[in-house]
Amino acid sequence: MKKYMIAAIGGTLASVILTSQIAGPLIAQETDRKKSTYEQLDLFGDIFERIRSQYVEDVDEADLIEAAINGMLTSLDPHSSYLPPRDFENMQVQTRGEFGGLGIEVTQEDGFIKVVSPIDGTPADKAGIQSGDFITQVDGVSIMGLNLNEAVDLMRGPVGSEIIITVVRDGVDEPFDVSIIRDTIKVAAVKTRTEGDAIVLRISSFTDQTYPNLKTGLNKAIKDAGGADNVSGIILDLRNNPGGLLNQAILVSDAFLEKGEIVSTRGRNPADSERFNAVAGDLALGMPVVVLINGGSASASEIVAGALQDHRRAIVVGTKSFGKGSVQTIMPLQGDGAMRLTTARYYTPSGRSIQNLGVAPDIIVEQRAPVPEDENASKRKQRSEADLRGTLSNDSLTDDERKQLEEERRIQEEAAKNRNDDYQLTYAVDLLRGLSVLKKGN
Repeated sequence: MKKYMIAAIGGTLASVILTSQIAGPLIAQETDRKKSTYEQLDLFGDIFERIRSQYVEDVDEADLIEAAINGMLTSLDPHSSYLPPRDFENMQVQTRGEFGGLGIEVTQEDGFIKVVSPIDGTPADKAGIQSGDFITQVDGVSIMGLNLNEAVDLMRGPVGSEIIITVVRDGVDEPFDVSIIRDTIKVAAVKTRTEGDAIVLRISSFTDQTYPNLKTGLNKAIKDAGGADNVSGIILDLRNNPGGLLNQAILVSDAFLEKGEIVSTRGRNPADSERFNAVAGDLALGMPVVVLINGGSASASEIVAGALQDHRRAIVVGTKSFGKGSVQTIMPLQGDGAMRLTTARYYTPSGRSIQNLGVAPDIIVEQRAPVPEDENASKRKQRSEADLRGTLSNDSLTDDERKQLEEERRIQEEAAKNRNDDYQLTYAVDLLRGLSVLKKGN
């Protein structure tokens, strides 16, 4: 017993001696580190002052400091950066998915803004703005020479404010003015449609509107189809979706999961790690799900694809995703700007990081370029029994069964035509139809 006590005491004494021996150098190292940091800050101040006073042209001091801050952040990784007040405001507009504006989708052509289409029910739609219109002036100011973002900024403004745009329309001799009162415009982050008997949810971004759009669109599509029994499955189209809000990626994943982990984040401090789990409730009512991804699917898109893939809830189809496995936190700063700083990595339910690796699809399907129609294809159509003169009729089908068979063939032929427009999507539709056939057989 005494031996153990001595050994313990000896160990304690040794630790005290060792601590006193190490403490000195550690304190010295910390002092040297602080001294080096202050020297570097002095160097920065010296360089700043020399540029300000000796550069060949006058410089904006605020711009210099902003560039230095941004350089410091961008040196960390490709996703950390400084957001000046204007960029921070634009980012907030994008993540909210709503803004004060007119409600038109636009592009730029020949230096002017061309209306792609007015959004249904918006001020522009009610004012009679048409697809193909050119906007040449905003409140009497020419927008010739402005880039698309600058022109769009001019058209946005406080809800309830008036804007007068000058429109050039094909078939109308003279440009004319249109007065429009701005209103709150909500950008649809999810567009819902049907392809055959499959429901396609095209998710273009993860904003505050994403989950509400998805829930409303999916429920309506199921209802319009006459119930889940008439739907072969759901396609989540995440192709070229650059990501967005983490909480929306979690909500979208949760929409198709009953339980289990969705994603975890791990930062520099282990205490800051978080896990996000699904709660009961499947919007798809157990229907098969296919997720479409490609090299443009990043961040939040990869969280959704990875979660549904790990839980075997969806078949992931397409090509490898972008591979952005980091989380950025937006931190507002004085002066109305903000800092975007990478603060964590995220991991899929199985514990894998997709950083630099991406999500690998379960079935690799490359997008095919459209193939020109062969005008002679119909001439080379293969003959069948039905083409022979005097062939026997098929008496095994009722009229209703014959109509159903013809409808199924029509859907299949339509899908075959669509392969030329979007091969990946058509593959997903065919896959769901095959799974539906197997399910009915059981």
